Amino acid sequence: MPAPRFLQLADVAEVLNISANQVYALVRRGDIPAVKIGGRGQWRVEASELEKYIERLYTETKQFIDSHPFGEEAEDAQL
Repeated sequence: MPAPRFLQLADVAEVLNISANQVYALVRRGDIPAVKIGGRGQWRVEASELEKYIERLYTETKQFIDSHPFGEEAEDAQL
C-alpha cells in the first residue's frame, strides 16, 4: 500500500516529534503549506510539502552552523 499523499496534523506532529498545536501554528503562519478539506475544514499537509519543510530546516540549520562556529574557531575568537 503506497504512503498517503496527505497527512493529518497529528501525523505531521509525530514525524516532527512536536505537538499537534505546534504543527497548527506552523500551518497558520504559512511555514508548512496545508489545505482545508471537507465541511468541517480538516487541515491536511501534503507529504511532499512536509519533506520540503524538513529540507528547508536542514538548509537553515547548516547556514546557522556555518555562521556560528563551535569549537576551536569559537574559542580563538574569544581570545
